[in-house]
Amino acid sequence: MRLRNKPWAPQEIADNPHLIIPNPGDYKGKWNEYFSNDKPLYVEVGSGKGQFVTGMAEQHPDINVIGIEKYDSVIISALELMQEVKLPNVKMLKEDVNEITDFFGENEVDRLFINFTDPWPKNRHAKRRLTHEGFLKKYVEILKDGGEVHFKTDNRILFQYSLQSFSEFGFALKNISLDLHEDGLEGNVMTEYEEKFSRKGHPIYRLEAVWKK
Repeated sequence: MRLRNKPWAPQEIADNPHLIIPNPGDYKGKWNEYFSNDKPLYVEVGSGKGQFVTGMAEQHPDINVIGIEKYDSVIISALELMQEVKLPNVKMLKEDVNEITDFFGENEVDRLFINFTDPWPKNRHAKRRLTHEGFLKKYVEILKDGGEVHFKTDNRILFQYSLQSFSEFGFALKNISLDLHEDGLEGNVMTEYEEKFSRKGHPIYRLEAVWKK
């Protein structure tokens, strides 16, 4: 993905700490205190322009939603969207998912979402895939017992890889779909990429992976 430079973005991000939270490590293990409630916590990694997290927060006012996106030129679009919808239960972190265990405590996250991540097709780049064992080890540190990872992609090879990766790691798989929009899923919140690929007739692959400690 080619990113267009937006030199004004860092200042705009800094001016909105109530939406894009600086120093998220300060709230590790204390996100319910931050939100001032005991609602379940959902986290999306690689949130892009924020369509999914804002849509999820709007559809589910009974949960708290946090998106993680590291690029200024992308997260600024999420900021603009959050300013528009004005929902109290959605926030963003301008951080790298590699450090996710620095921001969330053990057994703190109810559900993780990985949507249309870079497939990193070359074998030598496998460790960069967000469903690689190295990332799964981090996810299970922060997931509650019975917590879930929901994964969507249009890339069949990445989906096959992820099925095996989750299974070998010890996740229980359920609700596997090889064509999400053909099968139908009540309440499905689409990402920007999902809309784009669906319009082109690409099947969307989806799974839910459950972690039992």
